[in-house]
Amino acid sequence: GEEIANSITHGIGALMSIAALVILIVASAKYGDAWYIVSFTIFGVSLIILYLFSTLYHSIQSPKAKKVLRVFDHSSIFILIAGTYTPYTLTVLRGPLGWTIFGIEWGLAIVGIVFKAIVLGKHSELEDGKLG
Repeated sequence: GEEIANSITHGIGALMSIAALVILIVASAKYGDAWYIVSFTIFGVSLIILYLFSTLYHSIQSPKAKKVLRVFDHSSIFILIAGTYTPYTLTVLRGPLGWTIFGIEWGLAIVGIVFKAIVLGKHSELEDGKLG
């Protein structure tokens, strides 16, 4: 029941993210410059990644596949966080400050993804709250 609902709602989220990406690219091309197009494309793609992996994770039944997809599902949260900051850093801040924050946010996202992959790969009981 709950996994089916998660699969459906996150699948709808993935479709809406695709629509949002198209709208963001069109609006960026009309009202902004190349940095708007690039930064909002990164944001839109990060939305799609999050909802796509979440949909797959909640809809797949195979325990082996589910374990791998769980890492991607949880890691995509870091991608979305960095993707959310990207338009602000590249269009509003710009310059050295914008690029510095952009580098830090994506660097931290990579660190988070690697850490999550290691924790979920070797110590999934930490994630599940099943210590002891």
